Amino acid sequence: MEEMTKHGQVGVAAMRSGMDRKTARRYLAEGKLPSETKAERTWRTRPDPFDADWPGIEKMLKSAPDLQAKTILESLQGAHPGRYQDGQVRTLQRRIKQWRASEGPPKEVFFPQEHRPGEAMQTDFTSGNRLRITIAGEPFDHLLCHSVLPYSNWESATSCSSESMPALKRGVQTSLFRLGRAPEHHQTDHSTATTHRELGTSKKRRFNDDYMAFCQHFAMKPRTTGVGKKEQNGDAESLHRVFKNRLEQRLLLRGSRDFPTVEAYEAWLWDDCQRANRGRSARLADEMKVMRPLPAWRLAEYSELEASVTSASTIRVKKNTYSVPSRLIGEKVKVRLFDTRIEVFYGGVRQLSADRLRGEANHRINYRHVIMWLVRKPGAFERYKYREDLFPSLVFRRAYDRLKEALRDRDADLNYLRILQLAATTSEAGVLLALSQCASKDELPTIEAIKGLMQVDAPEVPDMPEIEIDLGCFDQLLDEREEKIG
Repeated sequence: MEEMTKHGQVGVAAMRSGMDRKTARRYLAEGKLPSETKAERTWRTRPDPFDADWPGIEKMLKSAPDLQAKTILESLQGAHPGRYQDGQVRTLQRRIKQWRASEGPPKEVFFPQEHRPGEAMQTDFTSGNRLRITIAGEPFDHLLCHSVLPYSNWESATSCSSESMPALKRGVQTSLFRLGRAPEHHQTDHSTATTHRELGTSKKRRFNDDYMAFCQHFAMKPRTTGVGKKEQNGDAESLHRVFKNRLEQRLLLRGSRDFPTVEAYEAWLWDDCQRANRGRSARLADEMKVMRPLPAWRLAEYSELEASVTSASTIRVKKNTYSVPSRLIGEKVKVRLFDTRIEVFYGGVRQLSADRLRGEANHRINYRHVIMWLVRKPGAFERYKYREDLFPSLVFRRAYDRLKEALRDRDADLNYLRILQLAATTSEAGVLLALSQCASKDELPTIEAIKGLMQVDAPEVPDMPEIEIDLGCFDQLLDEREEKIG
């Protein structure tokens, strides 16, 4: 039509528009654009196979609106064998979708909220395993504790191993001290780290005392989402996807997903957050004006509890079992529960540090804590409840199996326990090497063979010359003092 206004020739206008002359003449005759000539189709091109049974389907949907098309189709196939095929599920899905939009029950409405500067910080946990991070070559199974200011979208993140109170403390404190200020509220979902269910109620939850004290330290008011309403933590939730997509892109540019230490990985995470936060500086400045200064010190990032040491030289912590030195049997110890480790104290002195166990009914027994007594009571080894923990590696396990094949049960147990005792008193790495040498030579790994390979001898006392003490220098000092006084 534009070309026609220039010279009025249909053939030239059609050629320059890239269409056939007859098509161009039709458009000119109609006086409409191609998009305006398309009429909306209101008829079906083929019969609806569900017309006959639709009244019954509609009745099912009204009584149970959440029914899925596949479930309804399976019901129809059972009621009318041979009438309906699996491939018709898409037709039924479209029909049900149209019914729900035109006659179905009302859907929940969400109301966009306006955020105020400095009002709140939202914190939520999200899995970091999609990033496939490794630490020194080993897979790093972890979560990300992600904190966001909803008004400016300023963000910070730390890695952790669980949604625990120590992990939340560390993540939020790190974010606050990076920010340098504290908002009015801190908002989380209803995780067990922050809330607990009230007795006698099914849904109502109250804040944990530890979490309340944490918020009070930073002069923040605790706030949560509604039970089952994670969308109310929407800014943190929505930024999870953006954050992890951004990390994925940076990892691709980096060319490696391996980091030497967890600390190096966290430094890289914070560097990414800082890059993103630079574009949020204008709105962040508005928040900084109204937020409060931070207290001068950080809170301890652990929970403390008391545990009794059993006669088995173990303690029970959060429904998991850990071994401790046997000298503590019968005593009460203080346990500091961090996100990734536990520390055991007695008399104010740290006695043990061990990796924290996850879940329930798990155990971690250090053979060094019990081996001296097992050597004295070798008969207890056969049915020891935590026997599998006494094989530090697969090489030790294979050595024990080899002893069981060649010796009587008691002799095999005693030989293996003495090998463990040797590892505890000398060097586990040295014993491991000796066991590997026995395996390569197809020799029986008895205690004598291992000692021979390790060449364990009594330590020699070095021959040192006797020290001669000359006290004459003191006489010289006294003489010089008397001369000065005189």
